[in-house]
Amino acid sequence: KLVLALIQDETILSYIEEDCFKKQSEIINQRLDEMLKEHQIKPLNIDEICVTKGPGSYTGVRIAMTIAKVMGAMGNIPVYTLSSLQLASGGMENTLVLMDARSKRAYYGLVDKGTIVEQGVDLIEVIESKQFTPAHFACDAYLIDKEETPVSLAESFVKLREHWELIENIHALAPEYLKSNDDYLVKK
Repeated sequence: KLVLALIQDETILSYIEEDCFKKQSEIINQRLDEMLKEHQIKPLNIDEICVTKGPGSYTGVRIAMTIAKVMGAMGNIPVYTLSSLQLASGGMENTLVLMDARSKRAYYGLVDKGTIVEQGVDLIEVIESKQFTPAHFACDAYLIDKEETPVSLAESFVKLREHWELIENIHALAPEYLKSNDDYLVKK
């Protein structure tokens, strides 16, 4: 999902939440350009940038980070990151966030008011066996046959401002992907 939000003084001026499976690289610059022109803002006049750092679509996260890095470096704009799990939680208390990782696996995070209590990636059946008792489910809750609490991702950026992490070295900005124990097994 492509999410762009233009925020001024904690007010959302404009936002886009668009499903764009395998098309993000084709439309993100166009949508960003349209949004900025609509509000007569030049790209390098932005005060700060916040981008999710993952987990999520490898390509989608890298594309967003590349744009943030270029704009941050060119305009000397501070760049912040936020976990995709935090963003999807909407800042709600005791929320289990699930994100489809394909192959019967999911990224998961137990998030309480923006603070990640537990996170990982595992088989969906293993996640179900953990017997979490959240007050809310978010994102891809259908994976475990639960109903999700709707979340505005644009509003989440505002609500979770205190959880943004400043990137000190923009050139070192890289996606963070959760790894499971299976990823470290060496086959003989």
